[in-house]
Amino acid sequence: MSIPPPPGPHQPEGQYPSYPQEPYARDPYAQGPYAQGPYGGLPYQPWSQGYSPFNQPAPVNGLAIAALVLGILCFLPGVGLVLGIVALVQIRKRGERGKGLAIGGSVLSGIGLALWVLALATGGAFDFWEGFKEGARGGASLSLAKGECFNAPGGSLSGETEDVDKVSCDREHDGEVFASFKLKGRSYPGDGPVTKAADERCYGLQDSYAMDGWAVPSDVDVYYLTPTRDSWSLGDREVTCVFGNTTEGKHLTGSLRNDETVLDPDQVAYLKAAHVLNAAMESAPEAEYVEDDLPGQRAWAGRVEVALAAQAGMLRGHQWPAGAKKPVATLVVELDKSRAEWAKAAVADDADSFYAHYDKGFKLLDRNRTVTARKALGLATTPPSYEDDSGGSDSGGDGTGMEV
Repeated sequence: MSIPPPPGPHQPEGQYPSYPQEPYARDPYAQGPYAQGPYGGLPYQPWSQGYSPFNQPAPVNGLAIAALVLGILCFLPGVGLVLGIVALVQIRKRGERGKGLAIGGSVLSGIGLALWVLALATGGAFDFWEGFKEGARGGASLSLAKGECFNAPGGSLSGETEDVDKVSCDREHDGEVFASFKLKGRSYPGDGPVTKAADERCYGLQDSYAMDGWAVPSDVDVYYLTPTRDSWSLGDREVTCVFGNTTEGKHLTGSLRNDETVLDPDQVAYLKAAHVLNAAMESAPEAEYVEDDLPGQRAWAGRVEVALAAQAGMLRGHQWPAGAKKPVATLVVELDKSRAEWAKAAVADDADSFYAHYDKGFKLLDRNRTVTARKALGLATTPPSYEDDSGGSDSGGDGTGMEV
């Protein structure tokens, strides 16, 4: 049992209850002026319910705390702002603490809400989400742009990788990016369909980057970086098309890029005309023998005939420099002769007739006949080699399709 001391300089009057003197009877055996009450004459009163010798502080409003947390995290700023306002109302009515917390949470949430509105209005939220997804899949290092070169882990362009090192194309490197495109769909289509799409599109896009296929070394082929099932779930849809060396341990040196950014207008005009024939030659039917699909072979011959007419027209219509006029004119004459044979093959009655005109037309497209024109234009003059090659035009060829 403890008794509170009388009011002193640090204990203001009225902090403790006064103790009445009269209810206690004087001890008849006590002596002295303070001989009152059972303890030396000093009366006492036990602590009663509802009274404490220490002041108990008012509780902190829970909504004020929640508002401050949401304001600091900038998460659901609209909710944080509402909670802060409600908390201020409750604090005023209930006498609770936390007014500073509620005000701070409301201010921070208000700022966060304003930033969210600004981000949505300017597209910043979309950029943030795209950047988040890119970072989540380790895409910062895999975000390769057209014309960039890189080294792959272990020097291999096969298997899975989460990281590549960008390097200057002037240095030795494993790959050079020549194109990219995005796949569509919500769910992952599977490894097979993704690889098939990458294979078809990348091979079709290489001509727009390396227009002069003769300038691409024979040991260079097309590779691609594709989304995986895991990266697809994070929004990754991009396929990156890459040139790489087919010889293990061998690197590329220098850029393979030769397009409108590198070539002059005369070179571009010549190669664009050649690409028209390339596309038609590559549309050959899959049947190995003419007898297996004569209608398909005749339709193909018709497409080649149309392409040859277009190619000759494009070459005639361009104003060539003095040194290239004669060799280009000679080439046009060869194209016209070849076109006549392909036209006859397109209407052949049987396989033997088709073969007869096909062979004549194909030999007239011998790519060695184009070396003089190429030399005059400053293009590569060494025809690429292909297995089972049976002739071809300036575009090169393997009997079923031609490449520039």
